[in-house]
Amino acid sequence: MDDVAAWRNDTIGEAAVKALKKNGFDASYVKTGAEAAALVSAFLKKGATVGFGGSMTVKGLGIQGLAAAAGCELLDHNAPGLEPDAKVKILKRQLTSDVFVSGSNAVTLEGEIVNVDGTGNRVAALSFGPAKTVVVVGVNKLVRDIDEAFARIESYASPMNNKRLSRPNPCVKSGVCMDCDGDTRICRAYQILRKRPLGTDFTVIVVGENLGY
Repeated sequence: MDDVAAWRNDTIGEAAVKALKKNGFDASYVKTGAEAAALVSAFLKKGATVGFGGSMTVKGLGIQGLAAAAGCELLDHNAPGLEPDAKVKILKRQLTSDVFVSGSNAVTLEGEIVNVDGTGNRVAALSFGPAKTVVVVGVNKLVRDIDEAFARIESYASPMNNKRLSRPNPCVKSGVCMDCDGDTRICRAYQILRKRPLGTDFTVIVVGENLGY
């Protein structure tokens, strides 16, 4: 990464953290994914139940492996070989996990966290339930405001995740959201966290790298 790109990442990353703190979130900025993984590791205690929100950012940082190595019980609904009933049980247990680790579709420079879900498990857990919530976002997820957040979701995050999940939705062909009505639509539960939800222990880690979709 050249010096100009690093300057830009640091500048907007630190601005996002300042806004998140103003909105009541515990927040920090780190330059690398490795530093972010180390911060998350501090919350992974032996015997703790750790839920995962299906994040490519979290997967890319190897957090599942860190949690397993720490002796945690992993509540990962994307683990291979799960039967539908077992998956649903894991999704429900995530809501009362000791630690819930997730990415986000977008974070605004006004300190808001914006997500769109298909099932709603992630947005539910981000609102209420887990004893500790940790969100990790790369600088590629930082946007100016709510309008840009949804524009990012529609033009990038949603089509990419539909492609990743092999969903037969129109955005896989067009590359942008078509506001489809099919049964396989994954954009169903929309959430804006303008402030830290009351009673939550909520940490946001902003990383000076591009992470996830």
